[in-house]
Amino acid sequence: MAKASPSRQSAFHVLTGLFSLPAGARLGIGPTIAAAILLGIVAASVCAPLYVPYDPLAMDSLSRLRPPSDAHLLGTDQYGRDIFSRVMTGGRVSLLIGVGAALVSVGLGLAIGLVAGFFRAADGLIMRIMDSLMAIPAILLAIALVALNGPSLGSVIIAITIPEVPRVVRLVRSVVLTAREEPYVEAAIALGSSMPKILIQHLMPNTLAPLIVQGTYICASAILIEAILSFLGAGVSTEIPTWGNIMAEGRSYFQIKPGMIFWPGLLLSLCILAINLLGDTARDLLDPRLKKREG
Repeated sequence: MAKASPSRQSAFHVLTGLFSLPAGARLGIGPTIAAAILLGIVAASVCAPLYVPYDPLAMDSLSRLRPPSDAHLLGTDQYGRDIFSRVMTGGRVSLLIGVGAALVSVGLGLAIGLVAGFFRAADGLIMRIMDSLMAIPAILLAIALVALNGPSLGSVIIAITIPEVPRVVRLVRSVVLTAREEPYVEAAIALGSSMPKILIQHLMPNTLAPLIVQGTYICASAILIEAILSFLGAGVSTEIPTWGNIMAEGRSYFQIKPGMIFWPGLLLSLCILAINLLGDTARDLLDPRLKKREG
């Protein structure tokens, strides 16, 4: 039986490495708690329409700024909307933006980084463009893009994605620059393999491990940036509840209704903390240099 190529072996190990050992041997108490918190937040947000007692957009002028009660678990806001329903439903949009921005950033960054790392003629031009984008503060660039395209879900994802792409490109490029000098890549070139085959089959698997880690950080950063944009009034339309929108509306009523900021802020903080902790854990598990030090 023919032996698998190093690139295929690396792809297989990356995709199955997290599950090759018993869970107790791989995760400590911190990552386990983080995973449980994140899964709980995701499940509660995704299933929100099944259990929230009120329509998050339904207004009731007779129930404005009510305190927590049996009818309204976390009280109501300035329009009489149920805060619990809005916070749980808003998590769906915030998580969608985080995951969407991470997937698009990783996908675009992977494609551009492979080209920049393998083709020396294109490397200089591509990296100068990436450096130019990185020179612009991410928040300012996002605000400008949302202002140009209007406050919509797609605009916010694009605005968050563009500043993140250069970081992914630089990461992928650095990996490809090292991997293209490996004997199996040189052998594939000598045998006349097509460029797409070399990029996808031999080089791309080497980037999967760092991309998984980078993707978690981008997801957490995107959720936070969305909240910042919404708080500044440059995020998703206020008709769509998100954690950032809810906190932005609650800042004028913080003294009499602190829960409008506290509860979405708490879920936002826990979600970002859990994602970052899991990202650090993934880095420790997938980084061969750390494994050698532990060995």
